[in-house]
Amino acid sequence: MQTIVVDFSLPKPFLLLAGISGTGKTRFVREQAALHWTSDLPCNDDLPNYCLIPVRPDWHEPSDLLGYISRIGPQGACYVVTKLLIFIVDAWKNAMFSVTENQLVCKEATDMIPYWLCLDEMNLAPVEQYFADYLSVLESRKWENGKYSCHPLLVSDTIKGLDQEHGQKTLRKDLKLLGTEYDDLWNYFVSVGIPLPPNLIVAGTVNMDETTHGFSRKVIDRAFTIDFGVFYPNDFDHYFKSSIRHKTLGFPVLSQVTEADLATVVADKDGAKSIAFLKAINDELKGTPFELAYRALNELLLAVVSFNPKDDAELQAVWDDFLMSKVLPRIDGDTEKLKKADHTVDVLTALLAVIEEKFEYILNDQRIDLLREEEDSTTHIRTTLMIDWRAKPKLEWMKARLELNSFTTFWP
Repeated sequence: MQTIVVDFSLPKPFLLLAGISGTGKTRFVREQAALHWTSDLPCNDDLPNYCLIPVRPDWHEPSDLLGYISRIGPQGACYVVTKLLIFIVDAWKNAMFSVTENQLVCKEATDMIPYWLCLDEMNLAPVEQYFADYLSVLESRKWENGKYSCHPLLVSDTIKGLDQEHGQKTLRKDLKLLGTEYDDLWNYFVSVGIPLPPNLIVAGTVNMDETTHGFSRKVIDRAFTIDFGVFYPNDFDHYFKSSIRHKTLGFPVLSQVTEADLATVVADKDGAKSIAFLKAINDELKGTPFELAYRALNELLLAVVSFNPKDDAELQAVWDDFLMSKVLPRIDGDTEKLKKADHTVDVLTALLAVIEEKFEYILNDQRIDLLREEEDSTTHIRTTLMIDWRAKPKLEWMKARLELNSFTTFWP
């Protein structure tokens, strides 16, 4: 096994892959995981860095994913582990460089393999309930001077509360941490808890129909949403052979953007252009439930650093995808809810006016695809893939839906 070059690091480690059934969302996640292993791995073999967990509609609290303490049995309390908890520990085994009882030092980002967790049909159950612990801890991830830290997902008090002779030994065995080579890692987990590993990417596949739950803005604000049918469209004419290649995605190596991070971005060295763009967007959202806050600005700048646009056209492509992944998924409701604060026009009409002003290329040219590229089947030379702009057609679709039904939403 070996790592391969990542085309770019994602701005967020939590993805929502939304789209109609059968578009290949689940397969996409496995393919991304497979790209980080040698090509001779049989397709039917289990990938160590891929975990598929089908979400059940009866999940309503975090123990369904993270496990729980059971007091049934003559030997006292024990912790019932889950597939997810074992996968998180496996990711830590790959990520750790050195560890003491109170400090865990990670490898260089280029030496860690991304571990992809796929939550299939994620919104069959209410995400805010069963995924609450992850959503809270996710915000505590921090990269500072190349060092990673995060609050624990499974707190140390839970582990320390187990009997050392039975409960803790059983938990260590179930987490596959037996052996002297894992003594220090286990002692760290007992002392500090089990945090989110830096190389874990969570991708939830999402279908919106009568059997599923919607998403609150709490969830959407923490995720990088991909409308799969738009970002990775199916092309029936190239079913057997396609020249389009999906770029290899890596885990984020930033949590907060600094001026030094932006200094490497040719198209927006100080972030001023992106800040002005988001201010113009937010001016149209003020006084509505869809108004943006500091988190949105940080995540726009994270996207700018991650994609590293070389000119204004590429920078505006980043803005286009940001609208699709972070702004438009937050907007839904009826005619009254979508009115601007001054009740002049609806927010969709106002946003359309902003992007037509800010995207100078939108009416004349295509834009670069940031997530895919073309590859010659003979020479394997990769070239830039040009596509139509995304946010404007989506806004027009949402606006037409509002006018027809007096209600609209981002979700297909």
